[in-house]
Amino acid sequence: MQTPTLFALLLLLVLVAYGTGFSRALAAARSRGGVRNLASLPSYYGLHTALWCGLPALLLLGAWLAFDSAIIRAMVMNSISDKPETAAGQNLLYAQIQNLAAGNLFGEATPELQAAADRLNSLRSGASLLQAALTLILALGLGAFALLRFSPELRAREKVEKVLRAVLLACACAAIFTTVGILLSVLFESLRFFQTVPVTEFLFGLHWSPQMALRADQVGSSGAFGAVPLFTGTLMVSAIAMFVAVPVGLMSAIYLAEYASKRVRALAKPLLEILAGVPTVVYGFFAALTVAPFIRDLATSVGLQASSESALAAGLVMGIMIIPFVSSLSDDVINAVPQSLRDGALGLGSTRSETVRKVVIPAALPGIVGGVLLAVSRAIGETMIVVMAAGLAANLTANPLESVTTVTVQIVTLLVGDQEFDSPKTLAAFALGLMLFLSTLVLNFIALHVVKKYREQYD
Repeated sequence: MQTPTLFALLLLLVLVAYGTGFSRALAAARSRGGVRNLASLPSYYGLHTALWCGLPALLLLGAWLAFDSAIIRAMVMNSISDKPETAAGQNLLYAQIQNLAAGNLFGEATPELQAAADRLNSLRSGASLLQAALTLILALGLGAFALLRFSPELRAREKVEKVLRAVLLACACAAIFTTVGILLSVLFESLRFFQTVPVTEFLFGLHWSPQMALRADQVGSSGAFGAVPLFTGTLMVSAIAMFVAVPVGLMSAIYLAEYASKRVRALAKPLLEILAGVPTVVYGFFAALTVAPFIRDLATSVGLQASSESALAAGLVMGIMIIPFVSSLSDDVINAVPQSLRDGALGLGSTRSETVRKVVIPAALPGIVGGVLLAVSRAIGETMIVVMAAGLAANLTANPLESVTTVTVQIVTLLVGDQEFDSPKTLAAFALGLMLFLSTLVLNFIALHVVKKYREQYD
């Protein structure tokens, strides 16, 4: 049985269990003279039965899907007498067996490979049937057990809330463990890189050329890993984007929150936030085909030299992309300022402009600063626009009309194609990722600290 079909059957059983528990609770309420004579509301009895029916079966199904492939592979590989000793060779052999089992391997196969492919198909079929049988039996059995335990005195609400608290805690822990896992995986590979390249050279070097020489006389492959040009390019593009996004986004938020009528706000706010739904590759096309040539022609007309790919083009388009982010956050923060502060300022004789400048903006400033810092993190992590509009050249320059590159672009460049994960060239991507992770983490921490420290508490 296919997994989607099994999920559908399990969902149907859960719905039936909920309906059965709910109907039994209603019947008990009618026999006792009302719902208030039950220990919980009927919906909680339905949820209690549904959780007993679905949650353990779902956990079993998840564990099965997590370990099924590994167990089947081990059983198939153990049936082969003459198998490679290296992990790469075993992976290649198992891929051939999978292709043969799926009918995608052309040519004649050895009898041993054919037997392994037949065994793979047999194990998959048996595992699928066993998985479906155990999951459905467990769901039916525990659902029936929950119905047998049904009692009007059962405190179903407390039990359901206890399970839901455990689920929420598991989700929170999963988010934390995922973050820790990402950090550790990047950290370990970065340490391998720093065993080859000194940290000081990486952080303070002025030349970036990750191509490693294969021969002593090879030209153009210096293997220099100074990341300063990448950091400066990232900061330049992000700064240009912020110079565009922060004023425009903040001013639009102030207008929509304080000056615009309800009709204008209802029309302008969705139109502004449409920008947030445009894919970044579309912004990249716009930057490469429209903005960058316009900047180059404009610079040429005033006697300046500009590259066809420039930091200014990428920063301007990235700023346009981030405008809805800044505007939406600032609008929410400004609207959260109590109306009583505005009324008090206006009652004392302030104009609307003075009220906005001297009351509303200072009260909303911590949230605005936090939103801006989050927007900076968004700009630092952008890749597609920089690839298409700023180029790949790691130039150490302060001229925004020249081509630059950023940390994220180099990470993509280093990991594209078949790479050996033992070379400094590939491991440099993990070191750059670690720097990017730490920088965005620091910015987010500063944003949360600013909001927490200067947040105003209103009644």
